[in-house]
Amino acid sequence: MDIRKIDDVISVAPQIMPADVAEAARLGFRTLVANRPNQEEPGQPAMADIEAAARENGMAWVYMPVASGNVTDADVDHFAEMIQESEKPVLAFCRTGTRCTVLWALSAARDTPARDVLVKASTAGYDMSSLAPRMAQQFKSPK
Repeated sequence: MDIRKIDDVISVAPQIMPADVAEAARLGFRTLVANRPNQEEPGQPAMADIEAAARENGMAWVYMPVASGNVTDADVDHFAEMIQESEKPVLAFCRTGTRCTVLWALSAARDTPARDVLVKASTAGYDMSSLAPRMAQQFKSPK
């Protein structure tokens, strides 16, 4: 399992398997978030199996599928709200971890300068520089 820590609240990962969930729980993750649609590609594990493993291991489960390459503002709103309300730390996964990182970056950039968001994403191994213009448009400086 390739877990990439963004900050103390959230880490992201490529597709996890039901057998990986016990390790995620052992590492202290309290909420498991699936940003990948069920049956997005042949051979991926069923989300119901991952959900069952999460519940068996005492983790909260959030199924928030987002189409690859099509992250809407509504998706970002939902993700931001979910992160705020979830037990932490959170482990979010999708096919490669990029979709989860895009959702995090766009939600974080609302109250954090884009350069700081880009550094955190890059440290986790994800280049979000193409999102910089979109992040700059939504940044609301703290008062």
